[in-house]
Amino acid sequence: MRAIIKGMWCDELVVPLENYQPENPNCFGLRISLRIGSDEDEGTSDFDIYVGTPEWLEVMLRYEWGGAHWGRHMLIILEYDLDLIKERISSYIDGATGKDFLEIAQKISRVAAWEFEDYAQPKGDRVNSPADPKS
Repeated sequence: MRAIIKGMWCDELVVPLENYQPENPNCFGLRISLRIGSDEDEGTSDFDIYVGTPEWLEVMLRYEWGGAHWGRHMLIILEYDLDLIKERISSYIDGATGKDFLEIAQKISRVAAWEFEDYAQPKGDRVNSPADPKS
């Protein structure tokens, strides 16, 4: 089983991601959402990844984050280039394979925040696991 990107968007934008152009391509940051499923199923899970430039990180560190910030689930690029962003994300996702979707999702969650990361199913709950794309 392998992962497939079934959707990519940014809720922070008023225009589609494909039409977005930052004011300063060397200083921007976005949270990009991904809808990912498998090549064997119609189900999906959502993942988020922050994409930004070193200049944007410096601005955020100096003026928003008090000089320090954890860096998980980030793709850092030198300047805004949607083709490069898509290529790097797709390259990683295309390489995510596993015996089931849970294994795939755990691999993807190393670089993107998974909507079900740290989910704990209540005891006695017989509903499908969130990692089961059929749920």
